[in-house]
Amino acid sequence: MLERVPSKKPVIGIFAAAHGTYWGQFPGLKENMEKYHTDFVSLVSKNEGKIVDLGIIDTSISAFDAAEKFNAANVDIIFCNMITYATSSVFAPVLRDCSAPMILCALQPRRAMDYENANTFMQLENDNICSVPEFCGVASRMNKPIHDIIIGTLYNDKKAEQSIHEWCLIAKALRTLRGARIGLMGHVLEAMYDMHTDPTAVFNSFGIHVPLLEIDDLLTEYNKVTKEEIDEQTAIIKEEFDMPEPKSDPLTMKLTDEDLFNAAKASAALERFRKTYKLDGLAYFYAGAEGSENRKLAGSLILGNSMLIARGVPMCGEFDIKTCIAMMIMDTIGIGGSFAEIHPFDFDGDCILVGHDGPHHIQLAQSKPVVRSLKKYHGKEGSGASVEFKLKEGPFTMLGINQTADGGFRFVIGEGISNAGAIPATGNTNTRASYKPDTPTFIKKWCLAGPTHHFAMGTGNYASTLEKLGKVLGVETVVVGTNE
Repeated sequence: MLERVPSKKPVIGIFAAAHGTYWGQFPGLKENMEKYHTDFVSLVSKNEGKIVDLGIIDTSISAFDAAEKFNAANVDIIFCNMITYATSSVFAPVLRDCSAPMILCALQPRRAMDYENANTFMQLENDNICSVPEFCGVASRMNKPIHDIIIGTLYNDKKAEQSIHEWCLIAKALRTLRGARIGLMGHVLEAMYDMHTDPTAVFNSFGIHVPLLEIDDLLTEYNKVTKEEIDEQTAIIKEEFDMPEPKSDPLTMKLTDEDLFNAAKASAALERFRKTYKLDGLAYFYAGAEGSENRKLAGSLILGNSMLIARGVPMCGEFDIKTCIAMMIMDTIGIGGSFAEIHPFDFDGDCILVGHDGPHHIQLAQSKPVVRSLKKYHGKEGSGASVEFKLKEGPFTMLGINQTADGGFRFVIGEGISNAGAIPATGNTNTRASYKPDTPTFIKKWCLAGPTHHFAMGTGNYASTLEKLGKVLGVETVVVGTNE
């Protein structure tokens, strides 16, 4: 019942680099090159996005024209298809004049030449790697990065196809971040120094605009909610969540009718709020006076937040816009994005509980997520419905984002394993996480890398993808550890 909010589609630029002098010397070579390039474009087209293919660029004049066309199309990345030897003059104008990340692709049609029948024509058909050193050397002289080199074969090469897919995911993340609107509502929880974030720095590094909002703006939408909207949200909650009896924690209760009603109304208000302010995400914290409408509303948002996260709109408590950005990145590349922090160790099992009170990505749950009424949100004001679920078992990736001493940002990345086993029935999400070489060593290294105390969790092994994205964005990036 949770339909995703439509997302932006990446724009992917492609051109083939070649040496125009060859065409008159080797009849039929250009036609073969055009076929190979068409097959390369087909590989890229398997991924989500709009393709801007400029075909073969074989002179410096056409290279300047290609740069203008890529810029006019506002491409997110550029694949340079190294179809044969080419001089760097057919590549340098594109690299110089386009800001989109450049990826060189050297994919041979043959796995090896037929040496018994080899000739110059065949060599030129498979000379995909020949110009790569020249192109990289010129890029270095220009102080412009080549972000990756994909080496392999054009046909039946799963590793090369995965690399192309990875860069298409990065293109989607770049497209999603640029021009996104993540609202900030309320204020930082007092004394959490790591939560303070400069909205101008957010815009400078990620291209995200940060509307500064008030709880009263949300309350205005809350007071407009109709009975039909509440009934619709109530039906979704009952369909998507279990509501069991409490277990060992005296702070938990079976979801009450009052908390269900408040959560459904708040969820409807959030949907109105999202549309009114054209929000792609929200980070907030608000306490409010005891007994006030503001406190009641702020304490009723967790369920609605979780449903919006599942629909592709990241929502964070504790005013943590940095982790909201991390969640947006993870959701965009298709691996979820749940709000998390570290909880107690299980030294006997060499694991640690990882989770948080508050909103989570329902689509990452191992089983149907649970809703409980909490008599008290620990460490904060208020009470109400809270979400509890366990992350899917298997590999996961962590992305923490913090600001550095000079005002920039830092990606802190790691991979771990979500294990089977019991979690505490506290109305909060928890996962039994383990890491290489052992969990205490990883956690120590994670802390020393200087993250915030929150991070985003997504399924699968995606440290490499996030590291590449960080470098494209110009963000300091630290990979603490992987599952390899």
